[in-house]
Amino acid sequence: MILLAVTLALWFAGWVVLGRIRRCGRDESNQSVSAEQLSIIIPARNEEQNLPTLLRSLAAQSIRPREIIVVDDASNDRTAEIAQQKGARVISSQPLPDGWRGKTWACHQGAQAATGELLLFLDADTCFDHEGLQRVLAEFKHAGGGVLSIAPHHVVKAPYEQLSAFFNLVMLAGTGAFTIFGDNLSPRGLLGQFMLIERTAYQRVGGHEAVKGRILENFWLAEQLRGLGVPLRCRSGRGVFAFRMYPEGLGELVDGWTKGFASGAGQTPLPILLLVIAWMIGLMTVPLGLAFAGHPLLWLGAYALCAAQVAWLLRCVGTFHWSAALFYPVPLIFYFVVFTRSVLRSRSKQTVPWKGRQIRAD
Repeated sequence: MILLAVTLALWFAGWVVLGRIRRCGRDESNQSVSAEQLSIIIPARNEEQNLPTLLRSLAAQSIRPREIIVVDDASNDRTAEIAQQKGARVISSQPLPDGWRGKTWACHQGAQAATGELLLFLDADTCFDHEGLQRVLAEFKHAGGGVLSIAPHHVVKAPYEQLSAFFNLVMLAGTGAFTIFGDNLSPRGLLGQFMLIERTAYQRVGGHEAVKGRILENFWLAEQLRGLGVPLRCRSGRGVFAFRMYPEGLGELVDGWTKGFASGAGQTPLPILLLVIAWMIGLMTVPLGLAFAGHPLLWLGAYALCAAQVAWLLRCVGTFHWSAALFYPVPLIFYFVVFTRSVLRSRSKQTVPWKGRQIRAD
């Protein structure tokens, strides 16, 4: 019984770190928002499959940005051609300098070419929902500027994609932006797929040059922006902004999460990290208790609580199937395996293949 009580206390840690997954989507009916100073910057390497969806979603918005800049990062497919056809301004990336990552170098060049006072950096595999851009700008205006980062709602289609469940949850938890304390605690990280920032703040922090060698540049930028007193906000993109991660198969999913997840854990504030670890220990203890401890009905009730919690959290972050929550130990064990792979590769400075480059696991 003592073990069960301790396990439930650990389970509660999940509510502490993810108890307020606040949606971006402030009612814009009373907000006067404009996109005439907004420059959208999209770093793109071999994104001919993803880019049309994003550009079509931008064309369908009721407000128009000042410009859409696609930085073609040495693609060997039709990325540049498609971007031009869809009306974007295309910049061909210069050769990658020593010490830079491909994404940070592309973002840096896009920011230098942009003319707006607001810079919105987007990953190419994302897209906006109906009136999503207007809702985003209304949220940014209400927050008073600074930086707004959004976690895209994860569109899950293939069965293997259910295995990303805990990566999504831990990614949000690691920012420290979705705890039960809400905006009373400043985020310690940003979401890498979406960053809306005032040009003045971007220049003060040194732009992407300040984090040029980082895979998870969003975490490192957040740390430096906080140090300058720039206000940071993170929101869920449910109903506003979405993406589909790693649609090319299980191998792509494993390599994608491997390349930077260990580094993300290293940037997570220690109290948040300990709470996440405690939560996961609690989640794993319950099925073990159900299998090996006494009082099976009590452990079965605890399992139901865990599955219900995971189901609610996954509903907040994506379109995961109910089975991902009901059989949550499977994606949780998968998370442990891939995370261990990321740690080992990071420590041994091994690389993983990514979009035609060998990327060292950060």
